[in-house]
Amino acid sequence: MHETETSIHPRKLEITQAAVTCFLEHGYHQTGVRDIAKQAGISLDNLYNHFKGKDAVLAFIADLEGKELSGFIKLLSNPDDPRAAMEQLIDQNAAYVGRPDNALLGVEILTEALQNPIIAEISGANQSGLIDVLVSCLNKGAKSGIFVRYDDPRVVACMALDALEELGLRGLSTDKPSEHAIRSIRSHIISGLEA
Repeated sequence: MHETETSIHPRKLEITQAAVTCFLEHGYHQTGVRDIAKQAGISLDNLYNHFKGKDAVLAFIADLEGKELSGFIKLLSNPDDPRAAMEQLIDQNAAYVGRPDNALLGVEILTEALQNPIIAEISGANQSGLIDVLVSCLNKGAKSGIFVRYDDPRVVACMALDALEELGLRGLSTDKPSEHAIRSIRSHIISGLEA
């Protein structure tokens, strides 16, 4: 979590960080609100002053994830050079999903999104925002002759993001994706897009 921490109540941030630690160590479903409160060093009443429960904490974390993705969205929003923007997105996104805590937390959010409509809505909005600007970048690149014009650029955008997320998940068995792996996936994605 790298949200501007000054805009979050300090206690809420402590609870969120404690929850992330618990979710990463024990999994979302094996963590209770008592575990989060204990990890944060606060009472249950204090936790409930900031969150209605564990679902609300995870929803807040998913919302913070959306704020972290805003840098990628800004990068792809009407770039002067769509190819350079794509390369930068691939490198930055690979680094982001390659962090073990982001990869594991992403799995926890995705798993809960399958069962919880509130988490699904937040997570879906995060993903849709990124896909939308990626599609826009692909279309701009196609219009300028840099990229191939695809019948359904949304599918291509999803495939590129899926490949990057998979790289992050595979990195869980090692420390992080290697520079070689990142260069290889960048080369593969870009060569597949070029006209």
